[in-house]
Amino acid sequence: MRTVTVVGASLSGLYAARELRSQGFDGRLVIVGDEPHRPYDRPPLSKDFLTGRADEDQIALTDAEESAELDADWLLGVRARGLDTRGRTVVLDDGRTVSTDGVVIATGASARHLPGDDLAGVHTLRTLDDARALRVELTAGQRRVVVIGGGFIGAETASSCAALGHEVTVVEAAPLPLLPQLGPDMAAVCAALHRRADTRLITGTGVAGFRGSGGTSPGAVTGVELSDGRSLPADVVIVGIGAAPNTGWLAGSTLALNDGVLCDDGCATGLPQVVAVGDVARVGGTRTEHWTSATEQPRVAVGNLLAGRTVGTLRSLPYFWSDQYGARIQFAGRRRDSDTVRIVEGALDEGGPAEGGFLALYERAGRTTAVLSVDRPRPFLRVRRELARSGDPLESAAL
Repeated sequence: MRTVTVVGASLSGLYAARELRSQGFDGRLVIVGDEPHRPYDRPPLSKDFLTGRADEDQIALTDAEESAELDADWLLGVRARGLDTRGRTVVLDDGRTVSTDGVVIATGASARHLPGDDLAGVHTLRTLDDARALRVELTAGQRRVVVIGGGFIGAETASSCAALGHEVTVVEAAPLPLLPQLGPDMAAVCAALHRRADTRLITGTGVAGFRGSGGTSPGAVTGVELSDGRSLPADVVIVGIGAAPNTGWLAGSTLALNDGVLCDDGCATGLPQVVAVGDVARVGGTRTEHWTSATEQPRVAVGNLLAGRTVGTLRSLPYFWSDQYGARIQFAGRRRDSDTVRIVEGALDEGGPAEGGFLALYERAGRTTAVLSVDRPRPFLRVRRELARSGDPLESAAL
């Protein structure tokens, strides 16, 4: 294998490039990225970068020294338009083609949009450029901010906006924020974090549209219309309703696509010498949009790419964290709606975490299936390690 092309200058793309070199690949390494920036860390965009506590240098994932060691050809600011599997080439938007022997697909995902969100003042938060534009607005004076979506991005962005002194409202279509991830009992605890910070939380209703100013085209946002008939005034709106995997460029490539690139448990696709990692990859039937997956998958994927077949698999324990209103929320495991949950350390105070936080265990048939921590990192790490060592016997028994 003389040339390997990593499509996506993302976190997972960078880790794949590192793995290629550490696993002995000494051929030509090409990294294609649709943004003009070298890889950067996305989690701080909704937190420290948005509030001004971190700058662009602090979120960069690579420096000049490592770039020299990788010895890669960086093709930045250009999108991949297609993958010609018969001709073994990656086709770029500017007409260039990259001949390659192996491909790592790491194109990530893009923020989902709502109709009418082209109004000035309506933002998504997925890229560095998104965060730059939003930070300019949030530092220009007091704003009425409406955040659509109470998931991780929405909650973290709402927290940052509240910390900057803005009047914040969060609109969540589900009965509680983070309900699918945490279940009703612990989702109610996260709802309490919003209320404590004087963030208005509206649940159980969707968004019908936006209200904008007249005169200019497309105009500036002035409000959000809810599906229950209510109207919220707004100077700034942040749409945080999830992300869609970037697979459009693969149409016609014969790769199997279904809400991501379909892969086996080793990140290998149905095409020889093509693997996928990160937010775009549906590995073993699951697509996971978390930092840990993006950093763990490349090791196995690259090993299989260089071997020419699946020689290793990955089934890591799902894990995510979120920083909201000064609280560090950590979750690991595989919960089901039928699991029970109980607090084993710490306590709640008026529906939210008491001082010092708490540790909660999700259980099924007398076995721990998942763990949730708010500001209890050490006991959380202990239980997370125990879950990882024990595997998932309950999942196996259910199959």
